[in-house]
Amino acid sequence: MAVLSCCMKWSFGCKGWREGKVQGYQEKKRQEEKLLEEEEDFSLSSEKDAHASDSDENLERGNWSNKADYLLSMVGYAVGLGNVWRFPYLTYQNGGGAFLIPYTLMLALAGLPLFFMECSLGQFASLGPISVWRILPLFQGVGVTMVIISTFVAIYYNVIIAYALYYLFASFQKVLPWSDCFSWADEFCSKTRLISDCNATLDGEIIHANYSFITSNNLTCINDTINYKPVQFPSEQYWNKVALQRSSGLDETGNIVWYLALCLLLSWMIVAAALFKGIKSSGKVVYFTALFPYVILLILLVRGATLEGALDGIEYYIGKQSNITKLMEAEVWKDAATQIFYSLSVAWGGLVALSSYNKFHNNCYSDAIFVCVTNCLTSVFAGFAIFSVLGHMAFVSERPVSEVVDSGFDLAFVAYPEALSKLPVSPLWSFLFFFMLLLLGLDSQFATIETLTTTIQDIYPQMMKKLRIPITLGVCILLFFLGLICVTQAGIYWVNLIDHFCAGWGILIAAVLEIIGIVYIYGGNRFIEDIEMMIGKKSCFFWMWWRMCWFFLTPVLLVAILVWSLVTFSTPTYGSVLYPAWGTAVGWCMIIFCVIWIPIVAVVKICKAEGNICQRIVSCCRPTANWGPYLECHRGERYSHVVNPQKEKEHEIPTVSAFTYFRE
Repeated sequence: MAVLSCCMKWSFGCKGWREGKVQGYQEKKRQEEKLLEEEEDFSLSSEKDAHASDSDENLERGNWSNKADYLLSMVGYAVGLGNVWRFPYLTYQNGGGAFLIPYTLMLALAGLPLFFMECSLGQFASLGPISVWRILPLFQGVGVTMVIISTFVAIYYNVIIAYALYYLFASFQKVLPWSDCFSWADEFCSKTRLISDCNATLDGEIIHANYSFITSNNLTCINDTINYKPVQFPSEQYWNKVALQRSSGLDETGNIVWYLALCLLLSWMIVAAALFKGIKSSGKVVYFTALFPYVILLILLVRGATLEGALDGIEYYIGKQSNITKLMEAEVWKDAATQIFYSLSVAWGGLVALSSYNKFHNNCYSDAIFVCVTNCLTSVFAGFAIFSVLGHMAFVSERPVSEVVDSGFDLAFVAYPEALSKLPVSPLWSFLFFFMLLLLGLDSQFATIETLTTTIQDIYPQMMKKLRIPITLGVCILLFFLGLICVTQAGIYWVNLIDHFCAGWGILIAAVLEIIGIVYIYGGNRFIEDIEMMIGKKSCFFWMWWRMCWFFLTPVLLVAILVWSLVTFSTPTYGSVLYPAWGTAVGWCMIIFCVIWIPIVAVVKICKAEGNICQRIVSCCRPTANWGPYLECHRGERYSHVVNPQKEKEHEIPTVSAFTYFRE
């Protein structure tokens, strides 16, 4: 009994010891988990990316919080400065209202088909502009070209936003600093035209004399014989002498204009703040930045329509001055095609990047039509607001409208500010106009930087999860320093040079290769089946128009625009200032650097494949093993063979000899 009792005691003791050890282990585990949670709380970013939330369909990459976020971001990206400072001028220059005919046709034939294609491509694969080329590895360099061009554009686009910020701050004065010829002006500055010489009648004879002689002898100039001095508006001299401190040319770099550098820094701070959580934060900011410009445009239109001379301006824009015979000129059609192409921001990579955060079954077809139509209507609407005020300016300065109309920088920072300075309460109207330019620019810039961060996320997803904020800040800081050359006294020449080369042919080349690669190599009908997996089955009549555009009309138009641009190439100029030979050479180097990656990446991919040269090329023209819908639940029968993209870090090309897909 004593032995039994002892054994029982030992047994219960062991049990107690085991239970105590288990409890101790559980307690220790709880403490470790608590410590881990605390570490995550204090880290820069938890393992779960701020880009994604529990309600998202794609927990790896994240989705837009709602459809309005996406649509407003797309509208903000497409509707930019060109809608305000380029389209109205092109309309006036190319026949007024008649220009809307080729413009609408080019929207249907070139703009909308490419826009729909890129939105569908990004949404289907849930990948950015480089990784999405798993669809056709041979052309992955096209995605690299898009991203590099977007980087160049981001550098100088934010400089333009900095200009708008500078003028915005300058508007906070009782008297606008460009409203008159102040201390900074020279003898050529004048608010009105100055007569140089003319013919007059003296003692029954017609004489030709300078205007000082005419006035001193109380003579009157004979009509149509008056010659005017080459004068400049105060706003033009303010832009060149004060805002830019512009040097004589690209050769004369000069100093960094400190207040423009500060405005550039502020613009990058705004961009970084809006994107610190990726689409989750930028998707909320665009509710203001995308919508408020329409409010300002409406205010400017209503104010402009009440001014004397406004009707003259509008008639020049789209009224009685419309010239239907202009449609016989090839230049008009080329201008319509290029304006649509650049206005919609196709082939920049941004449309693919923004659409990649859509839910798989989102109706990208209706989205594409909505954004394209909104973009074009905005351009037409902006023209009324611009020309009504310019018409009043022409009336006040006693000039024809044709002499005060301009485009680009000269419209935004010379002609329109000059017109606004003639209005009552001019600082208010000036503030509204430049605030609108600021918002239009920021929208497009948000999407451009999101294109870059999306590319980084696709290549290094784990790193972006943990370090999204530092990486976004790093990108903005790097681009700020690269942009400092554009805020020197020769800065405007650099901005114009980058715009002339990088935002032209590179985009056209990328667009041509994109549509040829997807339609003719991957397969247009196959791509249509991919789209139907997202938006549902459609009839053959539905696809008839898109097939006609994708297979023939759009590629032909893009090639025609590209060839025309190359044939009519002229060396860049800024106003009357010619660029030095080395400046043009730098421009060529920039565009070569952008497009050289297309053949380089193609060669690298071919070298990595196996087999003889023909087998290698064939294998590179087939989708990779991990091409298809990002989430397994969306792959269905057609993509049941897909290798899981999350587990395939390096997107290698399948070889010919081993091109069989395996299930995971």
